Amino acid sequence: MPIEPILGFISFLTSVVAGVIGFGGGMLLISIMPIFLGPSVIIPIHGATQLASNSSRMMFSLSDVKWSLLPQFLAGSLMGIAVFGFLLTAIPTTYVPVAIGLYMLLNLWSPDFSRFINKYESYYLIGFLQTGLGLIVGAPGPVALSVLTKQLKSKDEIIATASMFMTVSHLAKIPVFGIIGFSLIEHASLLAYMIVGSVVGSYVGTKIRLSANNEKLIMVIKVLLTLMAVRMVIDAALM
Repeated sequence: MPIEPILGFISFLTSVVAGVIGFGGGMLLISIMPIFLGPSVIIPIHGATQLASNSSRMMFSLSDVKWSLLPQFLAGSLMGIAVFGFLLTAIPTTYVPVAIGLYMLLNLWSPDFSRFINKYESYYLIGFLQTGLGLIVGAPGPVALSVLTKQLKSKDEIIATASMFMTVSHLAKIPVFGIIGFSLIEHASLLAYMIVGSVVGSYVGTKIRLSANNEKLIMVIKVLLTLMAVRMVIDAALM
């Protein structure tokens, strides 16, 4: 069987997951893609697919997006593109997941750390890290989501705004990989399947999320973020 419909269906399933809980779909997808694709194409194809997934999820919840946070995140993202794009082939990434995982754990569960980091935490910095690291590791983890979960009270605002941030981050990858010589046009058939699967998955996931209990889903998000952060730290430690 051709890989295009297989990866299209996998994109659908992972996009449903992200549509319901706001994250995880991209990381699931990038962990499966090496089974079907070579290393050189994974991050560009993943970025284009996740751009479709996140932008469609944002569009399906447009009224819940906190647009006031966009200028800071966008400015930080542009700086992240400049810095990490320049160093794309030179930065060691082995311990990046450890730093992200520990930051997420402390931010979610340590009131003292949360109060301390609030003095320095900004969407400029989050945009810089999330977009910049995304160029190198593909799915750097839901860096912004751990902050949004603290600051916003509605599950729909949290997930819609996180989707807006990730749309910016994945959009930034397209010109960067074009500059280094990767052509998305050569993979148009595969991308068509994966993008359609992602958009339909976003629609289904959003419909499921809108009917879910607000407080319970926010707690589920925090628990799953915790498990993901612990896994990131452990995986890096065992390398």
